[in-house]
Amino acid sequence: MPRNIELKVRCADLGAAEATCERLGAQRQWTRRQTDLYFAVPDGRLKLRIETPGEAMLVAYHRPDAPAPRDSHYEVTPVRDADAERASLEAEFGIRTQVDKTRTLYLLEHVRIHLDDVAGLGTFIEFEAVMDPGRDDAATHALLARLRAEFAIADEDLLPGSYSDMLPPRH
Repeated sequence: MPRNIELKVRCADLGAAEATCERLGAQRQWTRRQTDLYFAVPDGRLKLRIETPGEAMLVAYHRPDAPAPRDSHYEVTPVRDADAERASLEAEFGIRTQVDKTRTLYLLEHVRIHLDDVAGLGTFIEFEAVMDPGRDDAATHALLARLRAEFAIADEDLLPGSYSDMLPPRH
């Protein structure tokens, strides 16, 4: 399974975060609205992501909940018919919750920097360091520590889990 090292944090000012991305030379890729439907699976997390503009994909992942950089093992599968996939997964597992957000993606070295405005929760930054085979974990942790300093992220801003953990269950 592919692997990221991730860090998610609260961000009071996405404009300042965007300015930091620009100052660091991060490359802006896009801004999209995303709806993530989380299914009540027995192990790990499973979400159907629908992007506007964009496509739909199924994302399965395992990641510990900790307010620190952490490994995330994931699999992404493109989805042709999001409505049919949703109906099938909802019938099998039920929908646990729905996360609606606007996300801006920047790339810096091998790190995806997500600037997120999440409905009902606020604004956040998520760093995802893509760990290709042979990439050094220690160097990646050092890069994430540098980014944490550049973005002036305090300990109390670190988040342990998923946006889905912060929202009420869907009925």
